[in-house]
Amino acid sequence: MQKNRLLLLVFSIGSWLANPTQAVSQNKLSLAGEWQLRLDPDNLGLREHWWQAAYPDRVKLPGSLTENGKGNDVTLQTPWVGDVIDSTYFFADSYKKYRENPIKIPFWLKPVKYYAGPAWYRRQVDVPANWAKKRVTLNLERCHWETMVYVNGQYCGTRNSLVAPHQFDLTKYLRPGSNTIAIRVDNRYKIHVGPNSHSVADHTQTNWNGLVGDLSLTAEALTYIDDVQVFPNLAARAIKVALSLHQPRRQTFRGKIILQARSRQKGGAVLPELEQPVRLTAEETTITPTYAVANPQLWDEFNPNLYSLTARLVDEQGQLLSEKEVAFGMREMSTIGTRLAINGRPIFLRGDVECATFPLTGYPPTTEPYWEKIMKTARQYGLNHLRFHSWCPPEAAFDVADRLGVYLYVESPLWANQSSAVGTGGVVDDFIYQESERILKAYGNHPSFCMMSYGNEPAGPDQNEFLGRWVDHFKQKDSRRLYTSGAGWPMIPENQFHIHSDARIQRWGEGVKSIINQGTPRTSYDWREITKTSTAPYVSHEIGQWCVYPNFKEIAKYTGVVRATNFEIFRETLEAAGMGDQAEAFLHSSGRLQTLCYKADMEAALRTPGFAGFQLLGLHDFPGQGTALVGALDVFWDSKGYTTPEEYRTFCGPTVLLARMDKLLYENNETLRAALEMAHFGAGELTNQTVVWQVLDAAGKVKRSGSLAKDKVVLDNLQSIGNIQIPLAGFKKPEMLTLKVMLKGTDITNSWNFWVYPAGVDADAAAGKVIVAHTLTPDVVNQLQNGANVLLLPYGHVKKGKGAEVEIGFSSVFWNTSWTKGQAPHTLGLVCNPAHPLFAAFPTEASSNYQWQDLVSHSQTIILNEFPKNLRPLIQPIDTWFENRRLSLAFEGRVGKGKLMICSVDLETDLARRPSARQLKYSLLTYMNSNRFQPASELNIDQVKNLFQEETSMIVPAGNH
Repeated sequence: MQKNRLLLLVFSIGSWLANPTQAVSQNKLSLAGEWQLRLDPDNLGLREHWWQAAYPDRVKLPGSLTENGKGNDVTLQTPWVGDVIDSTYFFADSYKKYRENPIKIPFWLKPVKYYAGPAWYRRQVDVPANWAKKRVTLNLERCHWETMVYVNGQYCGTRNSLVAPHQFDLTKYLRPGSNTIAIRVDNRYKIHVGPNSHSVADHTQTNWNGLVGDLSLTAEALTYIDDVQVFPNLAARAIKVALSLHQPRRQTFRGKIILQARSRQKGGAVLPELEQPVRLTAEETTITPTYAVANPQLWDEFNPNLYSLTARLVDEQGQLLSEKEVAFGMREMSTIGTRLAINGRPIFLRGDVECATFPLTGYPPTTEPYWEKIMKTARQYGLNHLRFHSWCPPEAAFDVADRLGVYLYVESPLWANQSSAVGTGGVVDDFIYQESERILKAYGNHPSFCMMSYGNEPAGPDQNEFLGRWVDHFKQKDSRRLYTSGAGWPMIPENQFHIHSDARIQRWGEGVKSIINQGTPRTSYDWREITKTSTAPYVSHEIGQWCVYPNFKEIAKYTGVVRATNFEIFRETLEAAGMGDQAEAFLHSSGRLQTLCYKADMEAALRTPGFAGFQLLGLHDFPGQGTALVGALDVFWDSKGYTTPEEYRTFCGPTVLLARMDKLLYENNETLRAALEMAHFGAGELTNQTVVWQVLDAAGKVKRSGSLAKDKVVLDNLQSIGNIQIPLAGFKKPEMLTLKVMLKGTDITNSWNFWVYPAGVDADAAAGKVIVAHTLTPDVVNQLQNGANVLLLPYGHVKKGKGAEVEIGFSSVFWNTSWTKGQAPHTLGLVCNPAHPLFAAFPTEASSNYQWQDLVSHSQTIILNEFPKNLRPLIQPIDTWFENRRLSLAFEGRVGKGKLMICSVDLETDLARRPSARQLKYSLLTYMNSNRFQPASELNIDQVKNLFQEETSMIVPAGNH
């Protein structure tokens, strides 16, 4: 028995010598588990010494109070962090029942419990006896947001950071055996970072209180490695390593640092050790050895090769005192003219904005599985980049991005606007620098961490000077990434790249006058006039913001700390308006329009010479700021069903085929002309490529085809493939066609719809016996009641309160009508039935496409809320979900013995140059003259007349207008 124990002891010592890392890793105690809790809503704990008091409640950590079911019910007095721009919720009659307990809120997700204030957490910890002469550190990975720590009744310090772990040196306070640790966490709005900053606001991650991620005590020698930063140098095939070493004061230490790197790729090599003697006399010392990396495997989006560097501090007796391992990648970020570049190769950013939207936890996850879902999904949709809007993610996000090859752009946790500002010389300015330093120290080694700014859209009269100094400071301090002042603005000389909001198809405040809503539908515009004066790379800011109708099936997915009472309100008001059964149609049709708008946005960026990239807002939804349903994916990063990753990758990927067409609507005596181009930012250049093009009809049948050769494709956009010309005389009937282009031998493809209408169609000649009128005069009403078929064209005459106030646009709603104070457009496209005989000569889908742009731009909506609920429009605009009005551009009904069609589209003005309007009028009149014109609903003529302004009536004879 003694012999066996001796062998076991020898084996244990041998194992430690062979793997000293294991011995170091055992000097860690997890603090996860049950903690005592005492809430402090009146902020009495500091005055009453609660670190010594009894705590009556219990919680499990890591976790938040809300996850533990602690806090208060949400009321009208809940002290939200974040602006509620639309205050009508608090007084409007339409919201009255939702203000009664349990209340429902429309402006963001509703927490199941809410608490803002200090909360005290306490537990007992048994400290091993062999920790007596070691440095012991308390690590709190992610806190929200100010912490104070007491050990055995002694105050140990305060930390205030939203971006990095809160760490406390407890060496002087802990003793072997039982100890009491009390932590006060205060989640009140502490520093004026901007109330809508996603680091703190209830708009997205919630104003949570708790401790999440790694909670632990770690013991190590009093002489230790505090920090390791790795700076790759590709030209030298080496890394410079900045090692921060600490030791007790007034001591001299002699030993050595041992560095060793290894490839993290499967079957990767272990590189040689590098030893460097060290002699420490100061309390803090930084050394910067250079470590060779022979034949380095580079890191980028196509080949995310990773390395690990282990640094060991050993004393003169060979005893391992301290060890740290960090991941790094051999990569360098730079610019080439107006291009961003990695490892000297141009890249094009295709990004999404991540705004701390985590509805199950209410805080950013600190483990990798959820981040894997986010980043793998982003890659599936053709993206290579994520921007973190006014917050910094935890370590797990960087780890996953490192492995998957995703370029990350990180911000300090500020949106210093909406009553906050930068450059004032106060605590906000100091906090920006402090948090920026903490971000670089905590996450600076990650190769995925490629770009950084102060935060989002700053305010302040001195912002340019302050942010210029900030950019210069960090460019000098850490050159591993590129720096810019802020997302959105300002464009200052110090920026290494710009992020600005002018280069997008809908700018703030443009309403229905934006390029997507006004003018001829086309695919030839770009942003060269906007970017031509920029000498630094230009990334377009928060492009898109195109909404879809709420997906009410999503409500059941909110099983965590928040509930989608906003969706519940929208569903209830839709049902009250008699349109509950149309929710799925509204979602799908608005989703198809949203996809069209995002495609237009991204392709315009890809057509712009020297452009650096775009950041979408967004690929997934933003649940706050009034509810911004701007994603093809919901807030859980799941598909809503109306588009696919495969479709997105046709216009969003490393290689995208493009077609410049000056128009998409043609008459059949014209010729379609398209200049084909390629934007290619793949892993390398291409040679001997063939681009095949086809014209397809609605059934997918090939009507025309051809091919073009491309000898060499470099890393750039605006690479001409060639021109195609397609005479359209052979297309005799009105139809929607598709121009499809394909890169032969690959899955790279893209397509665009266009429309061909017969030339010279006389729409008025189709009137037949139909009476065309502007207003319902007594004469018209008399003929109608006696059996006439009447087409009423009341464009320009709809009353306020009956639809004239609804600003209809071709595009979908931008961001949402609540946060933008009713910014136009107020609609989310159209729904119609393509099989209805009204559209027999006007080809359409169930949703909006470009042939509708001119029509809706020359229309007025009519509100049918006062009509029977079974009256469904034939052309129905989808209203903003905050109103859920039953809108119409065309509806029909019986009046007496006659039949009435009311179409509030301008079908009279300049029809020779408006082929869609001419064709719709022709199709509508043809339908009204057919025996299929059999309206089901009975209309009250006085109710109809009440929709329109009173004026002199006029019957318009067919062919004379």
